[in-house]
Amino acid sequence: MGPRLKGFKKLTSVDDALFLFLKELKPTRLGVDYVPINEALERVAAENILAPNDLPRFDRSAMDGYAMKANDTVEASEFKPKLLKLTRKDSVNKGEATQIWTGGMLPKGADAVVMLEHTRKAEGGMEVLAALTPGENISKRGEDVRKNEIVAKAGIRLLPQHLGLLAGLGITHINVARKPKVALLSTGSELVEFGQKPKLGQVINANQLILSAMCKQIGAEPVNLGLARDQLDEITRRIGEAVKQADVVITTGGTSVGHADLVPIAVNKLGKHGVIIHGIAMRPAMPTALAIVQGKPVFILSGYPVAAMVGFEVFARPTILKLSGIEDEPRPVLKAKLTRRVASALGRRVYLRVYVFEKEGEFFAEPIRTRGSGVLSTMTKANGYVVIPEDREGLEESETVIVHLFNKIGGK
Repeated sequence: MGPRLKGFKKLTSVDDALFLFLKELKPTRLGVDYVPINEALERVAAENILAPNDLPRFDRSAMDGYAMKANDTVEASEFKPKLLKLTRKDSVNKGEATQIWTGGMLPKGADAVVMLEHTRKAEGGMEVLAALTPGENISKRGEDVRKNEIVAKAGIRLLPQHLGLLAGLGITHINVARKPKVALLSTGSELVEFGQKPKLGQVINANQLILSAMCKQIGAEPVNLGLARDQLDEITRRIGEAVKQADVVITTGGTSVGHADLVPIAVNKLGKHGVIIHGIAMRPAMPTALAIVQGKPVFILSGYPVAAMVGFEVFARPTILKLSGIEDEPRPVLKAKLTRRVASALGRRVYLRVYVFEKEGEFFAEPIRTRGSGVLSTMTKANGYVVIPEDREGLEESETVIVHLFNKIGGK
């Protein structure tokens, strides 16, 4: 096993790795769930949702006031009010008006609504203090949505406003994409489960908690499978079980080129296709491996928490989104000035953690000083990351950079 300690013979670029992996995998939406709309928040529409009717379904008032014929208010003003007779009928004739509230159905014959503020009571009826034009203060039938109009496109994540619009249209249930199940398995004899007290030399398994949360953030369903010791047979068996019960498998640890880095070997024992790419020209997360077992994606991530998070961000996240029916869901980005020079590794794509803050109307990105991919506090101190391309030896102070945000912008 000695030769395995020499390192990777070849590193694949990030873009090539993702392209080749997705080309081989051909991820598509997994399936459909039929759910009530009150359970559809953040779910992904599985098809274009069409309006079954117009919204509003009828002409209605946009104000509290009185419905009338606009022609009855010609030249009306505070100094030259127009007197109209009040009626409670469901229609109005010339010289008549009927009280109406916001959202109320416009009575037959009316073509305008005068605001309460522009009226005053008078003997024999009500005086109008402003001239109206036909259609004023009225929401016309279909003004919001027309029948058969697409109100939610396939592949979008449904937000509260989507659910409100669907409810207003009378839609109670919809088809949404099934949530991908993601099996999470941590490898390493030095690990102990979260909640247990580690002995000297042992490490608490934080990766599973982190990756589980990252799965939930994008609408996937994590399946936590606990720990596997550094034994090839055990790792092989556990990954085989994970493939059977989930749509995606993510492992952490055991992916470099050391004696105990057994996960890629285990994956290759499980049949077609096995490991597609192992060793990627990036920092952190260089030892990441991308594999396919029984047609399902397997992401073999570093045991270091930051490297695992970056590996998930770059490779697992876009794949899981495609399985959810979402073609792309980029993080919010903004331009900011770098507060100091940063050296980089030529030939590697570097994911630089930064803290973005606003000062005097400008955005600045302060690089977080790193001491390795196991320093998790670099992620809690950061609120975004900057991608340094492979052909750059670094970034200069005050250089404008694009920041991918994963937390809110701070202040200084």
